[in-house]
Amino acid sequence: MVDSLEVKGLGYALYSDARMEAARALGIAYRLTAMEIARFKFLGIDVEEASGETHHELPVPSVFLVEKGGRILWVYSNPDYTVRPENERLLKAARAVRPSMP
Repeated sequence: MVDSLEVKGLGYALYSDARMEAARALGIAYRLTAMEIARFKFLGIDVEEASGETHHELPVPSVFLVEKGGRILWVYSNPDYTVRPENERLLKAARAVRPSMP
């Protein structure tokens, strides 16, 4: 993420939630099973080293449209990380919450 912070002109802020506090509060925290942890380790991924934590949790891949005041206007979550919302579905949701959007 540090590398991403060096990109200029993103137009949005990047945040990290290594402790999974926000993910838990949003209901999108997923606890890895021992088998999943072992599979990650086999693939060369140490989840504790990657997060700096021992909670063995990952966030469910999600998209949130949030207004400036912090109210969540739209959510898409899917535990299958290979499935993402289609561009048109996301644009439709964004236009529904902000009709002036092109």
